[in-house]
Amino acid sequence: MSTTAGESLPTFSLDGEDVPFHAGETIIQAATRAGRYIPHLCWHPDFAPHGSCRLCTVRVGGRAGAACTLRAAAGLEVESDTEELNAQRKTLLQMLFVEGNHFCPSCEKSGHCLLQATAYQMGMEGPHFEEFYPDRPVDASHPDILLDFNRCILCELCVRASHDVDHKHVFAIGGHGRATHLLVDSESGKLVDTDMALTDRAASVCPVGVILPKRRGFAIPIGQRRFDATSVTGQVPADRGSE
Repeated sequence: MSTTAGESLPTFSLDGEDVPFHAGETIIQAATRAGRYIPHLCWHPDFAPHGSCRLCTVRVGGRAGAACTLRAAAGLEVESDTEELNAQRKTLLQMLFVEGNHFCPSCEKSGHCLLQATAYQMGMEGPHFEEFYPDRPVDASHPDILLDFNRCILCELCVRASHDVDHKHVFAIGGHGRATHLLVDSESGKLVDTDMALTDRAASVCPVGVILPKRRGFAIPIGQRRFDATSVTGQVPADRGSE
């Protein structure tokens, strides 16, 4: 569907308000462009939708679906900001926090972390589940990049960035179920034995604190970071362009 000059765009309803969309856009793409926030972690406007975190789940005609994979269509009635869906999102966030080792006060990404900011936005009071405390060693082998696997949420953004943009295939996902984990695709399993560079897209796309540049710790003081002054909802439609 295309529009000509002066012709209005088709719309769908998001929580009772009309959202215009272009042909081929997903619900979250159109909503973000219109300045409407739908919680998400694995979706990024620069990459194809993945649909793995399920945080962007909405209801369309009473049926649940991921807003990052559902195509917008004229007349759709989409529900996102509801008590039921936000409760589900809060539970998903709680599960992500206990599945890894997230120590926000000491994390270099605190104040710039999408997981942390989304938890604040959803009103997550605490994990409410038993902590897993997985054994995930840090990889400090690379001269310029530190990998802290403790914070990985398996969004696969680094995998997609390395494959689609950098064309290096540095990262991959291995294992199954609770044993699923991010791995470095080298014979040694160490980042130093890859051709990854600090200028790669994969080095800057992580929404949490897994991939960090060395020798730049706390260059931006706490209180002056991305989400310190403005909540995650206040950064739409710019969304994640600063990553």
